[in-house]
Amino acid sequence: MLAVALAIGQSASTPLAASHITNGQVDAHAATQSVEREVAAATARGGARWVGYRIKVAAGRKSMDCLDRTHIALEGASEVSLLARFEGTAITRLRTATPDCEIDAGGLPVTWLENVKADDSANWLASLVNAQNADVRDRLNRVTKPAIVALGMTEGTTASRALVNIARNHPSTAIRNDGLFWLSQRAGDRIAAAAIAEAIDKDPDTEVRKRAVFALSQLPADEGVPKLIDVAKNNKNQAVRQQAMFWLGQTRDPRAIRFFEDVLLK
Repeated sequence: MLAVALAIGQSASTPLAASHITNGQVDAHAATQSVEREVAAATARGGARWVGYRIKVAAGRKSMDCLDRTHIALEGASEVSLLARFEGTAITRLRTATPDCEIDAGGLPVTWLENVKADDSANWLASLVNAQNADVRDRLNRVTKPAIVALGMTEGTTASRALVNIARNHPSTAIRNDGLFWLSQRAGDRIAAAAIAEAIDKDPDTEVRKRAVFALSQLPADEGVPKLIDVAKNNKNQAVRQQAMFWLGQTRDPRAIRFFEDVLLK
């Protein structure tokens, strides 16, 4: 079983492949081309295998504890490892872990890529989310959703723009919702805030618009609260206005309280 955790990352001078992957033959080398091409080269050999690499975590992202609770970090991770399982050239699972997490490869070979660039990773992850079968249930849970999570944790504007594209254009309502949520976790990112506002105004699905309102509530208060008040006052969709009022009520922000006072007095 792949033990998954998000905890404090180890020194970059100590490769994860050398010390934390067990029960598998590890082939570690520096990435000299895009992740997509590195994956294609590794999986062209056929059979089942894992392909993994490590990237820095975007500022402000939160981590998770080990599933078995044997290792619990009190501080968030500065890096995260991505591990993808392939059957031939077809990806069947994507997992995330921190570099100090013990990983059992289940007897399969592991291709480990060093020095993967965040933008290359973001482009590859986005391709997984935008694949033609991304919303098939098994694929959704094992690959697509983990890829969106990994995008949300990836630093840089390439990851932000990929999430915007997902939130704006993906044909699946569930996937657009996830894209909006992870955009909301990118505090201070103007690209993210603009995409959330656009979804509230333009998405054809009311449920997605309501999810975008929730995403506003996840932004820092000085950014999110004024936008929520504006939506509650001016949005043409009654369900969206009600959603904005609900999340304003959860903020306990003085500006929200004044807004409700004005509504009640009128």
